[in-house]
Amino acid sequence: MPVILKRHILFLFFVFSLSVVPLCVRAQQPENKVDTSYYMTIDAANYDSLLNNFYMQQFRSSASRHMNRRATMLYDDFDNIPDSVLVHRLQKLHTVVPLTYNSEVRAYIKVYVRIMSHRLDAMLSLSEYYFPIFEVTLDHYKVPEELKYLTIVESALNPQATSRAGAAGLWQFIYGTGKHYDLEISSLVDERRDPYKSTVAAARYLRTLYDMYGDWQMAMAAYNCGPGNVNKAMARSGGKRTFWEIYPYLPRETRGYIPKYIAATYIMNYYHEHGLVAGRYEIPIRIDTVHLHRDVHLGVVEKFTGIPREQLRQLNPQFRTNVVPASSRTYALSLPANKASLFLKYEDTICKESKDTITKNSVISLNSGTIVYHKVRKGETFNSIANKYGVSASNLRRWNGKGRKSTLKVGTKLKIYLPATVSSQDSSDSIVADSVATSDSAAVASDTTTARVAAQKPVAKPKQPVYHTVKKGENLSTIAKRYGTTPQKLKQMNGLKNDVIRVGQKLKVKS
Repeated sequence: MPVILKRHILFLFFVFSLSVVPLCVRAQQPENKVDTSYYMTIDAANYDSLLNNFYMQQFRSSASRHMNRRATMLYDDFDNIPDSVLVHRLQKLHTVVPLTYNSEVRAYIKVYVRIMSHRLDAMLSLSEYYFPIFEVTLDHYKVPEELKYLTIVESALNPQATSRAGAAGLWQFIYGTGKHYDLEISSLVDERRDPYKSTVAAARYLRTLYDMYGDWQMAMAAYNCGPGNVNKAMARSGGKRTFWEIYPYLPRETRGYIPKYIAATYIMNYYHEHGLVAGRYEIPIRIDTVHLHRDVHLGVVEKFTGIPREQLRQLNPQFRTNVVPASSRTYALSLPANKASLFLKYEDTICKESKDTITKNSVISLNSGTIVYHKVRKGETFNSIANKYGVSASNLRRWNGKGRKSTLKVGTKLKIYLPATVSSQDSSDSIVADSVATSDSAAVASDTTTARVAAQKPVAKPKQPVYHTVKKGENLSTIAKRYGTTPQKLKQMNGLKNDVIRVGQKLKVKS
């Protein structure tokens, strides 16, 4: 056979071999054409908002060193990378969760490579701190380790991230789901932002979702939009049970959720192939925890240990203020490992001075007074309500997560921590009248009764157990909230092994 003919045959074979993978890839593509510019705009805005606070600004100095570097591969070269290369790299990761490749996944990889280049630098640094926590916890709950990359999609590894819908923390729990998985959410503490506890909650939730669908991509889709929306998409698809089969019937955000996760998994493993370099790590990796039983002010901890207050807030993002309200329950405080012994040395002094500091600044811990609720009436302002209960307007805003420019709407329920020095007898009438008429109002009213009046009443006899019949649309979280308890206690009282309940089932809600 002539040499020229052999070369032609070899060339044709080479071209054919390159075309095989893209043909297979197209078979997995979603029907809708990907609007790359749309995703780039949305993600750029999301990540910019996540970086716009002190926590992430700590890493911008290291990130800026790489913004002007000469990359090993120019962005313009990305379009010249064949699909076969990206497919091969994803296949080499050998994950339990299928890393499907298609045009939408490619579009998101392009987003991360181009727009997230200097933002990824911060996330790569943060991953050195958070990923070990995620890996151990996910493994304990039998959740694939690679699901740690969901936090890149959810929060860019920023525990202070808050969405417009009110989701918060590394794993972006909304209020109801966070409560359902035993996370404390109050005016002083938000455990959705606690790296360890929120990861435990996320692992439990993901495991529950996997048990429902038997598929990790479906579990992640349900994590994003809720099981209800996934079930609707399955029904509309004619009973299909995989993500790509029900893809057209899912909410738009969820359609992009799995591709975004796959792209995040890719970029966190192959960033070096695109000229991205991990920056200098600025939070101490080695930490130790001390368990507190008394209130502590972070400013006082800074004074005696030399740990900057902002670093203490970084290591303990679950505390919404500078106060750790440990007199109400035990809390763990994370410290740099080389400073823990110094804290223990001065612990008694720190706690004593913290008490004085908290009192001086009118920062009321949970057990120092009565918690009451006020229903806003027409014409009332933060100042008028604060004056009515003898508290400061700034504290009133802080307790209810309101900023200086926030306005009050008629009917809004405000939480108020009454100082122990305020006579509840003087204020009980107005408090009871203003309390929102919910199942919790009786408890609120009883909390406002003075000890003197309570002492005059006869001791109540033990009550009989109270049962609740499950209605359509109810779950353990909504039932627990109605009766002033927690989902975990309901499970214990009723011997439930998981969170699944059925309509008509009788549950013991009070012993």
